[in-house]
Amino acid sequence: MAGIVMEGKKDLSISTEIVDVSNPSKVYVPLINCGVLCTATAKKGKKVKKGTKIGVRKDLDFPILSPVSGTVLDIKECLYLSGEKVPCVVISNDKLEKTVSKKLVKDITSYSKDEFVELLRKCAVTGMGGSDFPTFIKYKSDLKILIVNAVECEPYLTADTMLARLKSEEILECISAIMKINGIKKCFIAYKKKNRTIFDAFSPYIINYPDIYLTTVKDMYPMGWERHVVSSVLNVSYNKYPGEIGVVVNNISTIFSIYKALKFNRASTKRIVTISGEGFSDPINVLVKVGTNMSYVIRKIGSYDKDGYKIIAGGPMMGTSLKSDSVVASNNLNGLLILERTKDEHTHCMGCGRCLSVCPAKLCPIFILNNLDNKEELKKLNPLKCVECGLCSYVCPAKIGLRDAVKEAKERVRK
Repeated sequence: MAGIVMEGKKDLSISTEIVDVSNPSKVYVPLINCGVLCTATAKKGKKVKKGTKIGVRKDLDFPILSPVSGTVLDIKECLYLSGEKVPCVVISNDKLEKTVSKKLVKDITSYSKDEFVELLRKCAVTGMGGSDFPTFIKYKSDLKILIVNAVECEPYLTADTMLARLKSEEILECISAIMKINGIKKCFIAYKKKNRTIFDAFSPYIINYPDIYLTTVKDMYPMGWERHVVSSVLNVSYNKYPGEIGVVVNNISTIFSIYKALKFNRASTKRIVTISGEGFSDPINVLVKVGTNMSYVIRKIGSYDKDGYKIIAGGPMMGTSLKSDSVVASNNLNGLLILERTKDEHTHCMGCGRCLSVCPAKLCPIFILNNLDNKEELKKLNPLKCVECGLCSYVCPAKIGLRDAVKEAKERVRK
């Protein structure tokens, strides 16, 4: 299993409390899901409530929902975590928290499987660990095992760990309900052995759930990758998706989003985001509304010197370098980092083979770079298998931007 041990630097943002900045005057809700642009259904001047449908991904009939009540002001392009600008629905927050659905479900195990899958679609539950993949699709399969991914393998990021500390009872209740509804026999909560916070959060309550197990994985990167987690926990492999072998993997923040859907029949409108890095004055975790301009949050809780530092959306390995901190908070934005700029200039490949040895997808990144202009050869090198973990660039002594090259190769092969 390829990967390396990395310095975690998680102590910078681990805190006993989370700063609540979830009441902005405006939100900018991205009209995008899992890289697919969505169609706006909201009109300028329209009054909306929390949970009002304001956009849709047409190929899946998957809704984009308003996280606040208020008035639609505009549809404009804003900075997204991919580093690109995407259309966003701008909503003035009246701060009244009027909600489309006020249903409280006492027994969250009472759903049929079909009702559960439809609920996940209707409440727009997506992968909150970074993928933004529509969760309802994963539960259409015949499932036997659930793995809850609490590995959080990227340095600096602690948003999932903090959620586990605060909401462990609700998370376990939700896992149990998911298992009963889908006929799942076992669940494994996977976490790094050195992460005592996860163990301490669940161990007082997990005794009441005999089919849910806390399971440790190696302290290495990218252990949080879905394929690595399945291999480490179950010692099995699959072709394309875990559902092929009856396994479903959900990030721990996604599980809590499912809980909101089961318990209240509504979408999760907030998430925890880690703001950290040596360049930030007060590293911490914050609770934000989806659609919040993170520039507003940063200035509210701390400061940084723009000279000599770079802004990363996500983790330092898989995240994206941004030109501005005015990125909007989406369901899958788990971190915003202020890191020192490196001045290393790349040289020519030394032929050391390190990029090949660390690649978890067993690709040859330097070969892919050298064949960018040869589409037929690129296809043979399978760049689409790349998980964009960034290890190839990280270990390269020549400082070649291999991850960016492979990302470019993926786009060229898709065309």
